[in-house]
Amino acid sequence: MVEGSMTQGAGQEPVVRTATLRDFRVPPYAQTPVPPQAQGVAPSSVPHPGNAVVGDGQPEGYTPTERDLPVIRRGDTVQVQTVAEPRPASDDGRGPLFVVGDVHGYLDELLAALGEQGLIDADGNWAAGNARLWFLGDFTDRGPDGIGVIDLVMRLSAEAAAAGGYCKALMGNHELLLIGAKRFADTPVNSGAGTATFQAAWLLNGGQKTDMERLQDVHLQWMSRLDAVVEEDGHLLMHSDTTAYLDYGSTIEDVNDTVTAILTRNDADECWDLFRKLTKRFAFRDEGGSQAVRELLTTYGGQRVVHGHSPIPYLLGEVGTEEGEDGAGPVINGPHVYADGLAIAMDGGVTMAGKLLVVQLPLHD
Repeated sequence: MVEGSMTQGAGQEPVVRTATLRDFRVPPYAQTPVPPQAQGVAPSSVPHPGNAVVGDGQPEGYTPTERDLPVIRRGDTVQVQTVAEPRPASDDGRGPLFVVGDVHGYLDELLAALGEQGLIDADGNWAAGNARLWFLGDFTDRGPDGIGVIDLVMRLSAEAAAAGGYCKALMGNHELLLIGAKRFADTPVNSGAGTATFQAAWLLNGGQKTDMERLQDVHLQWMSRLDAVVEEDGHLLMHSDTTAYLDYGSTIEDVNDTVTAILTRNDADECWDLFRKLTKRFAFRDEGGSQAVRELLTTYGGQRVVHGHSPIPYLLGEVGTEEGEDGAGPVINGPHVYADGLAIAMDGGVTMAGKLLVVQLPLHD
């Protein structure tokens, strides 16, 4: 997310400077990405695309993924190996429940991960019968084929429904970013720390020109109708690890209706505020994290929060630290369970040569 910067001289009032594209330090992720290994660069030395900012400081209210943020290592945090062999369906006769972490345009990796779990066949068609599949958001940006990912999810939704199951998706902050970039482009928005635009923020945070060129009304309509929060089998599913959802309603239905209403009203400032809030992260990670999770569970129901958004390497503090003797980056084998076992992180860090996670719930530690 990108906002204006403020400057202040001795004895002078702060002056808000309007941000323009010339002010932005555009990272390589704003172009078609190349995996760090292919560039001969260790993953831990490559800036994360979420760190793109204006000027020399972080704008108010923005929580990027910083490598050097302190990490509280909890004794109860564990990584869980993914299990390829399917478990039995739920007791009420519904099919098994699967969740997918952030995809960010990595279509080939998504197809491979879905195939490993037996959810699709070799031709990419739904093969899981009455299974239930939830995507946790962030389909586009940073990776090479975000529109291809959306097309696949839309097609699988129809195929799964015909087979007695379902494939559904949640709203991520990058869906809000892409919708805003298409609808509002360079329209100035009140960012809280100056003036910004959706177009600039989208480019700065991995927006791909090819995605914008291929974006159609059907994609925009589909994204605009996505729910923000759902509860499945005691799992509270959401994209971002933030309590900002509480700002939009005291029930799941209220939150989803409010988000849909905001997008329907099509007000640039209101959409920007929603995007900013759902870009916040790390609410469950440090001291007080388990209490933050409990607040969400008490309000919306469920026994565990399952989220994407914040890459597991950052939650573990394994990026930006000393590397192993082989020089390899962090190895992600499965989801990250933390916050006294109440939160499950599903973003395996595919944008930093990590793993695109597709996992069956419940997890058995």
